[in-house]
This record gives sequence, structure tokens and C-alpha cells, in this order.
Amino acid sequence: MSRKKLKPKYNRIIFISISILSSIVGLYLIFSQFNNNIVFFFSPAQISLQEVAGKTIRVGGLVREGTVNKNINNTTLHRFVITDNKQDLLIEYNGMLPNLFRENQGVVAKGKLTGNKFVASELLAKHDEKYMPKEVADSLKEQGLYRNTGEKAP
Repeated sequence: MSRKKLKPKYNRIIFISISILSSIVGLYLIFSQFNNNIVFFFSPAQISLQEVAGKTIRVGGLVREGTVNKNINNTTLHRFVITDNKQDLLIEYNGMLPNLFRENQGVVAKGKLTGNKFVASELLAKHDEKYMPKEVADSLKEQGLYRNTGEKAP
């Protein structure tokens, strides 16, 4: 059995077709991973308007005074309420609280909404009196609640 050699023209067409197909598959895999790793930011008021149950998101606001329950049952489980002055949201966090965590301070929690509470896997606290995470500042500005502390807004 003799095999015919393909003409160089057909070899180029096959090579280009395989290259284009490989590029498309590679780009699809890259962009699908970006979509899986994107974590959206919401304020407590925005969460009630969105379909976010079961999705990993970030939520930010101020810790409402008198709502912090630390070390529930002598564990590292903590519960507190955050607010954006429009809506409150119960946060449950299992882990060490940041050193600067306290009432009336800004926090950003990353996790999932389950039922009527937000189960956080990561918790970030404001690091000084004038700093506010950009997402929190933008959310407060959007709602008309941003108070300038003398510093330039982020």
C-alpha cells in the first residue's frame, strides 16, 4: 500500500486549522477560569435585591454596635451584624478575628449567603480611622451615605 504525500498547501491548511482550534480551546479554558474566580462585592442592601445564594461573594459594611458575639460555645465561631444604614446582614465567621475588628468599624467579608445569614470564610477589617476599602466607599457614595473624613476618597 502506498501512501500519497499531501501537497504543502494542504499541510499548511491542516496546520493552521489545528492551531486555530487549539487557540480557541485554550482561550475558552482561560476565560472560564476567570469567570469561576471572580468574586463580586455587595452591600447588605444590594444582597436582598440579588440572586446570590450559594455563590461566593464579598459583602462590606459597618459592624453594628451591640451585635458582636465572640467565641460562641468557647470556639472560634463569631456572629455579628453589618449594616450599610439601609439593611442589616447577619455574618457568621469561624476563625480568628482580625486585631482591628470592633464595633462601628468597616469590614469586608468573603463567603456565601445561606438562608438569612452570610457564612464568611475570610474577614478583613479596616486598618486605620481614615482608610475605607474602595468597594465600601463606592457603595456608600452610590447610596448617598459617604461621609468625607478629610482624606481624599479612594
